[in-house]
Amino acid sequence: MTLHLVKLAVGCESIEDLASWQAERLAGQRKAGVAERLFHRTFQTPKRSEDLLDGGSLYWVIKGVIQCRQRVTALDEGTKDDGSPCCLIILDPRLVLVRPTPRRAFQGWRYMDAADAPPDLGRSASALKGMPPEMRRALAELGLL
Repeated sequence: MTLHLVKLAVGCESIEDLASWQAERLAGQRKAGVAERLFHRTFQTPKRSEDLLDGGSLYWVIKGVIQCRQRVTALDEGTKDDGSPCCLIILDPRLVLVRPTPRRAFQGWRYMDAADAPPDLGRSASALKGMPPEMRRALAELGLL
């Protein structure tokens, strides 16, 4: 049974900001000559990893709204900058826009059942990509997206 994660994109102002940050991370890995992969470090390893790896995604909350997702491709062991162990949630680099859905702030990540996941925008995503981030956020907060 597919399971997803929800995570706050702390410090990100928009989907474009998240995409830019991730592109910079990949460029840094390329420059350092290490294998390029996007990941999110987390202290807790998801216990329901089998369900998560069965087509699950990490849904990003940006400015109080779930706005996009990335497919989770693997879980790996890693270390934080201070050398302490952590879990690496390996992500597909493609950001998929989803129907903007308000979400209150929380700490860490949370599981989300597939039935509760906002749908992908598909063809309507191109219209939203051209829209200023502030307008997308305002329309989502009003429940118009």
